[in-house]
Amino acid sequence: MENLNVIHAGLSNTSWMFFLAIGIWGTYRALRGQGMDGSYLGALAIGELLVIAQAILGGVMWLNSGSGALIRPGVHLLYGVFAIVFLPFIYFTVLRGDDTNRGQWVMAFCCLFTFGIAIRAMTTALGYVG
Repeated sequence: MENLNVIHAGLSNTSWMFFLAIGIWGTYRALRGQGMDGSYLGALAIGELLVIAQAILGGVMWLNSGSGALIRPGVHLLYGVFAIVFLPFIYFTVLRGDDTNRGQWVMAFCCLFTFGIAIRAMTTALGYVG
């Protein structure tokens, strides 16, 4: 079980760094007037798979030990579910597949917001007050 905890924490660090990187990259692309291309959409898909893998590990840990290790398990779970559904929701319902420069701006800011959600989920799991 300790190994799963280490992997879950490692994926957590990876996800916030990844979303920060693609948020900055997306902002750079938007400033240059570019729209979303296959490379950026692929990076978004990789980020989504990263969050899903982290959620699966978190679910396995939850089933094995319950929520005893978390200070506020409900809030931590809420952040995790939000991180999974946020980017696909924005892309498919708000942008409706718009890959123009406007779509690039929206997805860049959504990635930066997801970066903040990942940081907040970590602090909630570790019990930091704030």
